Amino acid sequence: MADNLIPDDGGAVVLFDGVCNLCNGSVQFIVRHDPAGRFRFASLQSEAGRALLRRHGMDTEELSSVVLVEGGRAYSRSDAALRIAGGLPGAWKAAGALRAIPRPLRDVVYGWVARNRYRWFGKQDACMIPTPELRARFLA
Repeated sequence: MADNLIPDDGGAVVLFDGVCNLCNGSVQFIVRHDPAGRFRFASLQSEAGRALLRRHGMDTEELSSVVLVEGGRAYSRSDAALRIAGGLPGAWKAAGALRAIPRPLRDVVYGWVARNRYRWFGKQDACMIPTPELRARFLA
């Protein structure tokens, strides 16, 4: 898939490790708490995910960080996670206030979880396949 076929409309795209159970659970959580369908998704391993990473000058082999692409910018690690939570309705918006904690401190915790996610939550043999109802929210 050519990079120019990946939408760059400023909408929010969450890039996630498609074989990570924690990451897949996080995507399901976002879907359940995002009734307006603000967020779209692509696995980091997919052609669309790699194209978005390249477009934003990010390493296409780095799979230990969630990435949020929104408004022409890419956010990773704790910045991405907190921006995603802050973009959900209701009480989840309050999580955005945690960005007041210095990023290096937030990213230490994020990195610890990222390094242990397969051991704690397991992994799948292949990326998740979205249900027919959700397919429109996933980039190919």
